[in-house]
Amino acid sequence: MKPRVLALLLTLVLAPPLAHAQTPAPIAAAPAETPIVIGRSYALPSAIMGATREINIWLPPGYADSGKTYPVLYVLDGGQDQDFHHISGLAQLGTVVGTTRDVIVVGIASVDRRDELALPTTDPDLIARYPTQGHSDRFRRFVAEEVQAFVETSFRTSGETALMGESLAGLFVVETFLKEPQMFDAYVAVSPSLWWDGGELARQSGAQLRDQSNDPRTLILTLGDEGPEMQAPMDVLTANLRDHALPGLSWSFTPRPTESHATIYHGAALDAFRQLYPEPAK
Repeated sequence: MKPRVLALLLTLVLAPPLAHAQTPAPIAAAPAETPIVIGRSYALPSAIMGATREINIWLPPGYADSGKTYPVLYVLDGGQDQDFHHISGLAQLGTVVGTTRDVIVVGIASVDRRDELALPTTDPDLIARYPTQGHSDRFRRFVAEEVQAFVETSFRTSGETALMGESLAGLFVVETFLKEPQMFDAYVAVSPSLWWDGGELARQSGAQLRDQSNDPRTLILTLGDEGPEMQAPMDVLTANLRDHALPGLSWSFTPRPTESHATIYHGAALDAFRQLYPEPAK
């Protein structure tokens, strides 16, 4: 036998058996990917704030084709990484299940919350800790003259407006209600930081309520189990609201003892939606 043939035979005999050939599994195509779009974000130039500001807007699903006008809820701390998504989600839920009226949600993003949302303080410790604090009047002008003007000229609004905020934004809501009550029809203050400046805003509320008109408006207040620093000024505010009853004012205070400052907002906001925007009885 030729050496080359012998070598080939030995190779075949000594080689390990071949594994059964398997057909490779087909590679699954990657699932199609599309972005989930929740609302629109606008870069609004602001002469008052001296900068471009983020404004986020959620429109009801039928807005484009309905031709109708809608109430507007303005949400403080309304940035995309703040409270815009979970509040606009409540508006969408109410639309989908038919429990609340359709509403336009406008999120006003905060940049420096103590600068924008807190009224001036004379407390030297607060001034030292927060040197930029105390320009809520300027931010209120921005909301009234630039944000509301942009929304009212760009979207089909019904003229019915509300302002919502939590914590320092809740303080801003209460201050706006007391100082500029005509700015909005309804005010929602969740766990407002009335402790700011030693509770001075709550102490001043009696005198400010005496100067208000009897125009119809709504004030919704709520507070969790957040200790005496938060509760005491709320007690002062609600006492002044009782003592200076205004026929046109519908106000409520709802204690939420099972909630903390960190957990109160979403449920309180849902209750506010149901109170402000109930579906008409059929």
